[in-house]
Amino acid sequence: MIGGIGIPELLIILVIVLIIFGAGKLPEIGAGLGKGIRNFKKATQEASEIENKPEKPEIEEKTKDA
Repeated sequence: MIGGIGIPELLIILVIVLIIFGAGKLPEIGAGLGKGIRNFKKATQEASEIENKPEKPEIEEKTKDA
């Protein structure tokens, strides 16, 4: 049970999606959703890596005039 949605509700949703898009389009839709989820996960991981990296203080080198 996913958030109040049981097996009968999921089957009804699947039948409606099949009627609207047809069986031929379902693999394309699934691939698109998979790519979207993968890109979202990648973006959130990159964002957390950027936030977790400590900033390096810039070291100013003093040059001697010769």
